[in-house]
Amino acid sequence: MLFGLDPSSLIARVVVLLVAFTIHEFAHAWTADRFGDTTPRMFGRLTLNPLAHLDPLGTILLLVARFGWAKPVPINPYTLRKSAPSAVMWVSLAGPLSNLIMAVLASIPFRAGLLSVNTAIYDAYQRGSHLLPSLSQLLFEFIIINLSLLLFNLIPLAPLDGEKVAEYLFPPAWARVLENIRPYGPLILMGIFILGPLFNLNIVDYIIGKPLVFLFHLLTG
Repeated sequence: MLFGLDPSSLIARVVVLLVAFTIHEFAHAWTADRFGDTTPRMFGRLTLNPLAHLDPLGTILLLVARFGWAKPVPINPYTLRKSAPSAVMWVSLAGPLSNLIMAVLASIPFRAGLLSVNTAIYDAYQRGSHLLPSLSQLLFEFIIINLSLLLFNLIPLAPLDGEKVAEYLFPPAWARVLENIRPYGPLILMGIFILGPLFNLNIVDYIIGKPLVFLFHLLTG
């Protein structure tokens, strides 16, 4: 086993990783390009080549914990805001929206009764019982990881996408609070995801775990 995963789970997550991260970052780059910002294109990020987007640490975390990150797509906020006041928000939102769309598409076979959620869960947790993932297991991982990326990236803390979305949607006073705590965003995230469990604070369960379970059941029926 690698990362505590049996071969089928590891293969499933690698496949999902290559698709979900790549499309997420491509969505950022494509949206920025549509708003007239050529920065992603200049840095070679307007591509569906996974190697252009993967971050080593974020990739390992995704394999282990089902959430992680890729290399941020560079943008020019000044160019975007000249195009439209909401452009930075839409560029930021494009990545999480792509994860939602992918999760919805992957849930169709379950919702239509073509595949069983129970079988998918059984296959996902039968450690070492098979080498290659079944289709139901692959789609199960695909939905779970995409929903995890959706919820994780919508947390309104820098450097996550949700911070820029919230900055645009929040009232000015709240937006200024986000601006003031922006330099401390990574430290706050580390506290939530690393220190929280050490002190039995289930913050992650409330902001990702419970919403993920709700969305999964909503999509798959």
